[in-house]
Amino acid sequence: MPDNKMIYRQLGSTNQRVSAIGVGGWHLGLKHVDEPLSIRIVRSAIDRGINFMDNCWDYNEGKSETRMGKALADGYREKVFLMTKIDGRSKKEATRQLEESLKRLKVEMIDLVQHHEIIRFEDPHRIFDPEGAHAALIEAQRAGKLRYIGFTGHKDPRIHLYMLEVAARNGFRFDAVQMPLNVMDAHYRSFEKEVLPELVRNKIGVLGMKSMANGILLKSGTVTPVECLHYALNLPTSVVITGIDSMGILDQAFEAASTFQPMPPGEVESLLERTAKAASKGEFEPFKTSSLFDGTAENPQWLGEEPARIRSLLE
Repeated sequence: MPDNKMIYRQLGSTNQRVSAIGVGGWHLGLKHVDEPLSIRIVRSAIDRGINFMDNCWDYNEGKSETRMGKALADGYREKVFLMTKIDGRSKKEATRQLEESLKRLKVEMIDLVQHHEIIRFEDPHRIFDPEGAHAALIEAQRAGKLRYIGFTGHKDPRIHLYMLEVAARNGFRFDAVQMPLNVMDAHYRSFEKEVLPELVRNKIGVLGMKSMANGILLKSGTVTPVECLHYALNLPTSVVITGIDSMGILDQAFEAASTFQPMPPGEVESLLERTAKAASKGEFEPFKTSSLFDGTAENPQWLGEEPARIRSLLE
């Protein structure tokens, strides 16, 4: 039974109630996390009240989705809101990746599928092209293979705003958007300041990620893990997705949820003052300032071909 220490929030304008903490899928396929442990983490999280599961088609060459699929057997699937992401920008590649995700996760329907790594200004154009990935997800949605559609990115808030703009031009409104939200983001190329207000205004579900940036923020020596989670929970997030690679880290996530209280303005200001110097140049947010977190940059074939009508202009 859930231990009643979890917080639940509404996902944007959907009627879905989701846990304020979500299990990040990437960590489930890491080398030091064997399959039995990954299954134990997922099922223990669910048993204790976490119902939001994050994953991605490209995480650990599919291992993360495969393990989550095994963990969601025996009645666990019905207890969660399941999300995954695809990298394909063409309709053909997006369809292929989505079908692979469905097979790995061993489900007929995924609750939320997101366009992953919107980190280039050209990405929105490719996705919303008539031959683009958006057409694939709409088709899958009509076929009952997915319920909601979102996008993710970690590079620049202006690219997120542009994605929302291009979507609006095409008559589409996303159900959820995922982005870095942490104590250092507030100081540098800030998604919190630039994108978050737009999502709240439009009642789009806010998925916060990189609250600790896989521990990189902690290396600054300015903040603790629970403070990082509390800061992200204090924002108008629907879910704060956090990587969990041990039972101890799972306990830490529940500690953050059970001890969270809305932070007084003075407490927030104090935390931001403490992190301001370390955060000023983006040193501890390398996903913004380097290509080291850009899986699609290292694997451009994941994106699929450029639209034929664009290629024809070069002939």
